Amino acid sequence: MQCVSESLTRTYPAQAESVAQARKAMTEFARRAGASETTVDAIRLATSEAVTNAVLHAYGAEPGQVHLTAARAGTELWLLVADDGSGLQPGTKRSGLGLGLGLISQVCDEMAIVPRTGGGTEVRIRFALSVRATSEHLARAALRV
Repeated sequence: MQCVSESLTRTYPAQAESVAQARKAMTEFARRAGASETTVDAIRLATSEAVTNAVLHAYGAEPGQVHLTAARAGTELWLLVADDGSGLQPGTKRSGLGLGLGLISQVCDEMAIVPRTGGGTEVRIRFALSVRATSEHLARAALRV
């Protein structure tokens, strides 16, 4: 089992302005976790798309929240975006081009979409961090001790 060395947990209202706030928080977290700029860009895009999906589709016209959790575990960075909304419904007509999940899958190393036990949806996204970034991150952590 890998030790989680850093984590981030935020909850935002399911509103359009939350997308930029979540993207900024994840960008800063990814940089602190030692991600390369290419990986930071991928994390930024995945965050934008996943949070946008929750904002647009999870609650309809009702208010709700989007939960953002991220953790660095060894040489991986995990991003979880969850909502407490209606979940993915097959065959429902939704606005938008429907490209967000496809974009996420192209920029990450692994992605899963799962229903949450209490209702809603969770998008789990994994990014591999380079060995060099991991070594540099460990060296910085050792200096802080």
